[in-house]
Amino acid sequence: MKTGLTLGSAAPITFAKPEQLPSDSQEARQWQDANRSFWEKHPMRYDWNKEVGHEPFTVSFYKEIDMRFFSNAHEYMPWRKIPFDALISFDGLKQKNVLEIGVGSGSHAQLLATHSGSFTGIDLTRYAVKSTSERFRLFDIPGNIFQMDAEKMSFADSTFDFVWSWGVIHHSADTQKIVCEIFRVLKPGGEATLMVYHRGWWNYYILHGLLHGIVLGDLFRSWSLSKAVQNSTDGAIARYYTLASWHSLIQGAGLKVKNASVKGQKSDLFPLPQGKLKSSLMRIVPDRFTRFLTNQCRMGQFLISTIVKPREDVAG
Repeated sequence: MKTGLTLGSAAPITFAKPEQLPSDSQEARQWQDANRSFWEKHPMRYDWNKEVGHEPFTVSFYKEIDMRFFSNAHEYMPWRKIPFDALISFDGLKQKNVLEIGVGSGSHAQLLATHSGSFTGIDLTRYAVKSTSERFRLFDIPGNIFQMDAEKMSFADSTFDFVWSWGVIHHSADTQKIVCEIFRVLKPGGEATLMVYHRGWWNYYILHGLLHGIVLGDLFRSWSLSKAVQNSTDGAIARYYTLASWHSLIQGAGLKVKNASVKGQKSDLFPLPQGKLKSSLMRIVPDRFTRFLTNQCRMGQFLISTIVKPREDVAG
């Protein structure tokens, strides 16, 4: 449970709306500082329910993280040869300059860097930069990893052919600024594949809002669905978009949506505490059936889109 995260004497961060933006520059700084602080203390290691059990920044540590992440992803998006090849054309990256926004502990970074012409990864936190840099050193992977705020990237215009970001930019103080930065650093005709949180009837209104809100008591304390959702999700802040509102944001930045879909974790369909009952149900129910619910019925939490920077939008 996440409650009333504060920064110094600042007021607790609360969202009155699921896509709320900061009201001014001071609030934006407070939100981003809180965002950075949260992820420094809770790095993305997929260890919420069970400790990784290996010395940090070792080969076994990274292999355990990858096993957890990719086995979870396979339930809702099985691959042919390489994890996430349903979204990434790995063969097509060989001559491309690739950027990842939000490297975490480097699971995606390793996949992208070993298939791309050149790879650059950025993250808001020191921990993620250290973890991914150590991974690259251990596995002898080429690439550059920088600590950087994606709302104000230091790269030149039209630098990258492909941008990847998985579950990151909706946590930032101002997601719109990142989308505008993606437009700026993409080459004409370049593409970006992004995952943000989906505001759907099941995952947002029922699972996080109603069920978690009642169990944790947040719904009765605040009488605000949005605040209840914020307190039951990860990160200091997290925006949730509908397909329509996400399309509008992308188009407002001058980009075009090539395709968009909804997917989600199998575990979200079983709103039970971690334990034998939940584990048994997840084993019994086929992945194919839960994919139908999370993906086709849009009960999932992941809104995934590939967007394009039009060639004609760049001045000659």
